[in-house]
Order: sequence, then C-alpha cells, then structure tokens
Amino acid sequence: MKQFFKINEISKLYNIGPDSLRYYEKLGLLAPKRGKNNYRLYTLDDLWRLNIIRDLRRLGFPMEKIREYMDNRSVENTRKLLTEELDVIHQQIQELNRLQKNVEERLLTLSGAEDQALLKIRLLTFPDRFCHTLDIPYHTDEEMDLLVKQLLNKNTENLYIISNHNIGSFLPLEEIKKEQYENYSGVFIIDNSGEYCLRGGTYLTFTYAGDYRQNTTYIPELLNYADGHGLVPDGPILELIWVDNHQSADIREHITELQIRVYPKS
Repeated sequence: MKQFFKINEISKLYNIGPDSLRYYEKLGLLAPKRGKNNYRLYTLDDLWRLNIIRDLRRLGFPMEKIREYMDNRSVENTRKLLTEELDVIHQQIQELNRLQKNVEERLLTLSGAEDQALLKIRLLTFPDRFCHTLDIPYHTDEEMDLLVKQLLNKNTENLYIISNHNIGSFLPLEEIKKEQYENYSGVFIIDNSGEYCLRGGTYLTFTYAGDYRQNTTYIPELLNYADGHGLVPDGPILELIWVDNHQSADIREHITELQIRVYPKS
C-alpha cells in the first residue's frame, strides 16, 4: 500500500481543491511531508484526518471545533463529538421532514389548480384567515413580485413562492367603480402567524385561466351577479394566484381566483 500521496492524488480522491488542502494545512489540521522539489506528500495519517474533516464539515461543524477535537482526542471527547453529531443529524432529519411535507403540499396545490372549476361563479364559506400584508399600492407584475418577496421574509420557514396559492392582492372597490382594474392597494400571504385577518363569511368566487387582465371582464360579471342575487359586496376584491409565471412561462396556464366577501341585502 502506498505510504505517500501527492496533492493532486488527494484532490481527486476526496474531490477537494488543492487550495482547500493548503488551507487545512495552514490551520494545522494536516501536516504533509515535503519531498523532492518541495512537493507536498500526504501520509495515511493525513488521509485519516481528511476523513474526519469531510464527515464533520458535511454536518456543518466549524473548522475551529474540528481542530480542537483533533488536538485533544480522547475517548471522552470522541463520545462528546459523536453525541453532537447525532444531535445535528436529528435536526437535519427534522428539517428534511419539514421540507418534504412542504413540497408535498405544493404538489397538491399544483394539482388543485388543475382541478379548479373555471368560469363558474360560486358561493363559498371561509373561516377567518390570517395573513401578512403590505399596504403599498402597485400596478405592475414586477412591483407585485418585489412586494411578495418582502412578505416571504415574514416567515422564512413556512412561506414560499412556487405553488403557493395563498399569495394575493387587494383590489379596492373604489378603484373598480372607476374601472381601474390594475390599481392594487397591496399584497398579502395567508399564514396562521399573520397579524391581519381576512374576515370569515360568505364569498363570491370566480376562477379563470390566462391573462389577469381579464379582470376587466370578469370582475363586473361577479359584481353584477352579486347585485342580481341580493348580495352586497363587503371589502376589497381578493385576487389570489394559483399559477403564474413562477410555475409556468405559458400565460395560458396561469390561473387566477377572484374572491369578494358578500352579505344579503337587509
């Protein structure tokens, strides 16, 4: 068995760059010998050390902690290190389980978008829904995208943008009356930790595919339906996004849902 390995051999064996190997040497974690022409020659002891570095770095252990362990190896310190490794692994398993559940829910949302009843006015009952909001008026998709990205920081563990049908905008009735269908008053993301409440109750809903500018056709139809059925609109129209440019570049696949809270005329 070889006793010495050159830096390029170690680099290929561990899939690690020569600069990293030199950095580990600078930190005192490796101590290669010097051969002819001052070439670094790594020993079996260096290989053992690299195995430890690789395993602990994979778990996110800082270099200082790795060096501290190597400089003070004992049965007790090894037991402590292994216990810490196990704790980190458990934390990572919990995080992966959370991410798995999150992605599974988003896949269900995408399937739910495909199953939406399009071009049908429906009366649905919703409970109170809490959300994060930004009450900043905007007009363009680019402006909305920027605002939504700010909202995502409200709950970085549970909020996401791809396949999240809880993202939407407020469209005030005052603007609708002036036939201004792109004068949004703000954005929201429905989330249980939110500070703002979308009041529960009966909502008229309408879902359509394609360009959101079809609001100029469908919002008047929704309000005419309410008027013809003795229903009074209460509050802004909620425009919720099921599928947009984050899921598909084909605008024909975009799906938008309109919701407006209503109550019977007295």
